[in-house]
Amino acid sequence: MSTGAAENWPGRALGLPETGRRSVARLGRRAAALAIDWALATLLSLAFFSPGDWQTDPFATLGIFAVLQVVFQILFGGGLGHLMLGMRVVPITGGPLGVWRPLVRTLLLCLAIPALIWDKNQRGMHDVAAGTILVRV
Repeated sequence: MSTGAAENWPGRALGLPETGRRSVARLGRRAAALAIDWALATLLSLAFFSPGDWQTDPFATLGIFAVLQVVFQILFGGGLGHLMLGMRVVPITGGPLGVWRPLVRTLLLCLAIPALIWDKNQRGMHDVAAGTILVRV
């Protein structure tokens, strides 16, 4: 039996399908979701924390981004961008996402570097640490 690239896809080792529902969300969709979430955080930062002249406080923007991520993941299973683009954050072990997973995942996402290091299942280290994976719905 061959183990060529055509037979290996992100999520296969975790029992996830190659495409469609419950498959691992790919980079383009993830990047677009991140852009949506960051744009929303920037707009809220401009509205409430801007010193003027269309400038934002970068720490306020990051804080708003983090709060939105945690709240939306706890309540809805994904950030606003994830939900808009048909993705959800789910625990690898099944069951509810809970509170600690969104907190750990978001903290590491805000540090950026863990999110840029991926494993063979295209899970960023923020997802590995939280025991989650981003899948299509």
